[in-house]
Amino acid sequence: MSVFDKLRSSKRKTPPVIAIYGIGGIGKTTLAGEFPDPIYLHTVGEETPVDLDVPSIEIENYDEMMDAFEHLLTQEHEFKTVIIDSLDAFEKMVWVFTCGRMGWDTIDSNDKGAPTAFGKGYLEADNDWNEYMAATRALSRAGIHVVQILHSKVKPFNDPLVDSYDRYRPKLQDRATDIIMEKSDALLFMSKRTSVKQVDKGFGKKGSKAEGMSGAERIIYADERAGFLAKNRLNMPPSIPFKKGNGFAELSKYFYTPHAPAVEEEEESA
Repeated sequence: MSVFDKLRSSKRKTPPVIAIYGIGGIGKTTLAGEFPDPIYLHTVGEETPVDLDVPSIEIENYDEMMDAFEHLLTQEHEFKTVIIDSLDAFEKMVWVFTCGRMGWDTIDSNDKGAPTAFGKGYLEADNDWNEYMAATRALSRAGIHVVQILHSKVKPFNDPLVDSYDRYRPKLQDRATDIIMEKSDALLFMSKRTSVKQVDKGFGKKGSKAEGMSGAERIIYADERAGFLAKNRLNMPPSIPFKKGNGFAELSKYFYTPHAPAVEEEEESA
């Protein structure tokens, strides 16, 4: 068998798996609701915006999420998009499942209920996160868009080249964030456009003032910057304006274009 027997086009043939996070009230769920024929899988406490009416299921544990995925993969249905809201609330369900599987009291304890070596519980949870992400990739191959919604947090970032600074990142444990970023086709950050202008502080002193956060222009960022994590393998531009009702139309321009394949897709073609 020649290696060229594995030659294939890099043009995407299936919908992407994406994750969206951002500041509160920015419109993450509103954007997700614009995707075609969605079903809304939400954790306890999450609700759709009042102007969004979609079929929904409340997810209470890890098994229920995986059961929902299995149903969508094996049964006939009309849905073309799965919205998961929120992934940071689902993380606690992953920990409960991992602990049950391992016989632990908490994600920070071993089989005797004693503290584990630092990070051991989260390392074990990687297996369940990877199972979850494998299921989202299966949904993608079945022709279903997957939109994962997360909240954000601000965390100091120790850049070895410059002084430390704060940045937005998904509200997940770091190992989980790494898995979501690696296995998704895009991690998108939503915010409002800001600008900084010089102001006169009197007595000949100048200062800087941020403005624009109260404005209406909302932006979807697809590439990492100093202030936030983001990435995509869909050939998206660094930023895309978000206007309600036109979000999916703008994003979908990049869904079926030549792209860098996900790791799983490369392995499957072998």
